[in-house]
Amino acid sequence: MTDDRGRKALVVRGGWEGHAPVEATDLFVPFLEKHGYDVHLADSPAPYADSAFMSGVDLIVQCYTMGTIKPEELRGLEAAIRAGTGMAGWHGGIADSYRNSSDYLHLIGGQFACHPGKDPAERDGSQADNFVPYTVNMLPEASEHPITAGIEDFDLVTEQYWVLTDDYIDVLATTTQKIRPWDPWHREVTSPAIWTRRWGSGRIFVTTPGHSLDVLRDDSVRTIIERGMLWASR
Repeated sequence: MTDDRGRKALVVRGGWEGHAPVEATDLFVPFLEKHGYDVHLADSPAPYADSAFMSGVDLIVQCYTMGTIKPEELRGLEAAIRAGTGMAGWHGGIADSYRNSSDYLHLIGGQFACHPGKDPAERDGSQADNFVPYTVNMLPEASEHPITAGIEDFDLVTEQYWVLTDDYIDVLATTTQKIRPWDPWHREVTSPAIWTRRWGSGRIFVTTPGHSLDVLRDDSVRTIIERGMLWASR
């Protein structure tokens, strides 16, 4: 493991409280500090607009579901990544942020579309209505990638993200939406579950599992996120 001492991380957390953004990011702050990062916490994307501050940020960890981003904040975020700042995140905290901005979607390379749930007859109106068993399938290129090396396919029971993406992402793992009698689609749909994206001199890491604290504590998910943060960092 490389020595990251002297680096700065910005953790942006907030938005929809259903993803427990404070508690979720608190799981990873000690890891960053252990690797020598000076961690700065923010409850909005406002710091992105501060070019002087962002020029010294080596890693952004964003857990901000939905919400909005101002044009000057997005310009600052994109400029920082283009200049070499890394960005990492999981689930809706990065793949369902700032629905008001198509330019943000373009930057990240994938956007949450839906999370098909249980049989309607089994739903009770809780978040668990969308918890389904599924497999994260590692691709051959994941076997030697520093984020995913040594990790085999793994199973989860949680939200399974169907995401809209472009082909300028490097996919490390996928997940496949099955066909159930109550669904309107007629063939299986495979979506990226873990991907990276190069943007200028910067790196972006995204993994779609991570709805709740128990999922983030899963050995495979947590390892992937920890490695993904280090990989993305300047």
